[in-house]
Amino acid sequence: MPIDFRNTNSLWASVAAETLARLGLQTAILCPGSRSTPLTFAFAAHAQIETLPILDERSAAFFALGCAKRQHLPVALVCTSGTAGANFYPAVIEAYESGIPLLLLTADRPPELRHCGAGQTIDQQKLYGSFVKDYSELAVPAAEVDLLAYLRQALVSGWRQAVSGVPGPVHFNCPFRDPLPPLPDGKTRSLSTNFDTSIFFSHVVPPAIATPHSPLPLRTWQQAKKGLIIAGPATPQHPEAYCRAVSILSQQLGWPVLAEGLSPLRNYQALNPTLVASYDIILRRSERAAALAPDQVIQLGPLPISKVLRQWLKLHQPCRWIVGSGRNMDPLHGPTQTLTTELSYVAQQLAAELSYVAQRLEAVELSNAVSDKDGYVERWLTCEKVEQQRLRGELSKEKELVESKVVWLLSQYLPEETPLFIANSMPVRDVEYFWPPGDRRVQPVFSRGANGIDGTLSTAMGVAHRNVPAVLLTGDLAFLHDTNGLLNAAQLVGHLTVIVINNGGGGIFEMLPVAQFDKVSGETPENIFEKYFLTPQKIALSSLCEAYGVDFCKVKTVESLVENIATLSTSGVRVVEVICDRQQSVEQRKRLLKAE
Repeated sequence: MPIDFRNTNSLWASVAAETLARLGLQTAILCPGSRSTPLTFAFAAHAQIETLPILDERSAAFFALGCAKRQHLPVALVCTSGTAGANFYPAVIEAYESGIPLLLLTADRPPELRHCGAGQTIDQQKLYGSFVKDYSELAVPAAEVDLLAYLRQALVSGWRQAVSGVPGPVHFNCPFRDPLPPLPDGKTRSLSTNFDTSIFFSHVVPPAIATPHSPLPLRTWQQAKKGLIIAGPATPQHPEAYCRAVSILSQQLGWPVLAEGLSPLRNYQALNPTLVASYDIILRRSERAAALAPDQVIQLGPLPISKVLRQWLKLHQPCRWIVGSGRNMDPLHGPTQTLTTELSYVAQQLAAELSYVAQRLEAVELSNAVSDKDGYVERWLTCEKVEQQRLRGELSKEKELVESKVVWLLSQYLPEETPLFIANSMPVRDVEYFWPPGDRRVQPVFSRGANGIDGTLSTAMGVAHRNVPAVLLTGDLAFLHDTNGLLNAAQLVGHLTVIVINNGGGGIFEMLPVAQFDKVSGETPENIFEKYFLTPQKIALSSLCEAYGVDFCKVKTVESLVENIATLSTSGVRVVEVICDRQQSVEQRKRLLKAE
């Protein structure tokens, strides 16, 4: 891209855009505003950067979050000064907590116009507190080679921060003096005649990020009598390779794999013969849970959502080896060791170790390394078979569209390799409970950093952008909380089907103790519970979608839902409202979660 020498601001912003493009930036989300004009012009003019205008900064940030989840690269977010950047905050928190790289470029007034009553000006210094990996207040633009080099290196450093170690958001506060549009100011003429772009940007390339490797306790694992692999939520860039690495680990050690519903493992069943999906149900019988207690656990990433599983681990206190980034992933505060490494490295090292032992004829010491010691694996797989057969029988004959049935139908009928964004609250839990192992290679996507419902629709649209047709599974409240996301439908290149489970409020509270609470403040428990927790919303989703120009349909039968999910469109947004009786869903869920 040619550097824009029309004025100081356009020069500065175009150097920034070119630097980021060379680092690997693919997408920039631009929110309208005056102070960010130089950045908007620079990004919009760059041929290698896709730019999308999104009106609502909060929605824009979640859309960027979804794009970054898909790309596994930083996405740039640009906004004007004042409270605009504050609207990025919820998505910034989620990005930080879930390890998603973002570049936040908040335009600002120059220092001399702060704290003096100038319009649209707030204190933007360290606006996001501890929820960014790095913060920089950039210098006020100047047409000087040394300062342009400073800008280039600041962005290179910020990009590296965003993608290294545990990825996350990086914030640049960007002050600009007038003139903001690219009006000639005469200050860049001399520089333009001898500025060598090829030399200036010669070393700006995507960084090679080295991953540190912790020493691995291979012999400890091989000698364990009852070992277990627990695979938590994961969105690997290459899901099949991830599943193959887990399979190598499992088969080499002879350990079963407990796979969270938000892990790709459940959708590549053939690669993992010792896969266990119904662990939450299995562990609800105390005598069975006690017999299955492990002595060694390899935990892949965060723990699964299951409260039952977490309580079981806390009770038995097995030694857990957490494979991941090095960030603390143990909310149970148990006897854990963190292995800062990649799963593929662990699998390779274990395979190499066993090969070496066999070649050295030292297998006597490890004669039972991959055998089923005391039938431990078989007990897990027997329980899994019983519970999966029961669930399959109950859910296949269920005629009503209860929430568990909706999840089960998605697992059976979604097109292969569909990206499925799963909203927080009840959808993620129903997926954990009722999504059976299979081989449809569905790609689960989620936001489990802060676990909130905000930005659900916008994030899903970011995931769907320039992707294969995608699906969002959400409750009615999470959908309504982010209806401004429907404004982004015009920017979406691709397709998103939104499955809205409308059960008349926050169904998750039906599963919590507050649902049975005694009288409060003179009101009946029913009034308190419904008014302040369920918070049902009387919104006609059909009218809402019509106002935004989005396709809509309402389904009330199993056959109608299957018809709407078995074949997906290739463009646009479609909202499918699924009417579910909340109480009926609660009762069915309770019945299904009772172990045999």
